[in-house]
Amino acid sequence: MAKKNIFFKTLEEMADSIVESVEYFARGVDDLSNVGEFAKAMKEYESQCDRYTHTIIIELNKTFITPIEREDIMALTTALDDVVDEIEACASRFEMYQVTDKDEYIRLFADNLVRCAHQVKNAIYLLTQKKLLAIREPNIAINELENQADDLLRVSIKALFANQKDPIELIKRKELYEMLEKTTDYFEDVANTLETIIMRNS
Repeated sequence: MAKKNIFFKTLEEMADSIVESVEYFARGVDDLSNVGEFAKAMKEYESQCDRYTHTIIIELNKTFITPIEREDIMALTTALDDVVDEIEACASRFEMYQVTDKDEYIRLFADNLVRCAHQVKNAIYLLTQKKLLAIREPNIAINELENQADDLLRVSIKALFANQKDPIELIKRKELYEMLEKTTDYFEDVANTLETIIMRNS
């Protein structure tokens, strides 16, 4: 891999890792029998993403010519890393709060995140192929998924207050729902960063 492509290669690896981590998360919330193992595995995904971020920072510091603007590479790397940080933080709450019961709304949020992750992967691979205008299609899909997550948050919290009588359990679930919705906001940040790159380079 030529030095000038190390950035695109690493961004692709980050996108692949995001898909893997979110798919693992979605499987994990279907079986919460071992929340400690679940949180530990998600922490490893987060650490892997940190290593990719570190690689890009090192390469930016020693590479004179980059395939796109340096600040765009850094902004995109940070946005991708934020996604994994938030999903890992959410997974850690399952262990901290010992949430072991299945939850239909968490399952719906997880499905939404899986779709977001695949759209981000599509967008990153289009970027590395320099198919900039084609990125708009997955970006639009990510924006729509974020809107769906907003709607799901309203519905889930309304149902929670209507049906959950245990105030401690209500607090736990409400925080989980809000963190899951926030993860879709981070996916939208990735889309917005990509939109900036499209405008600067097309």
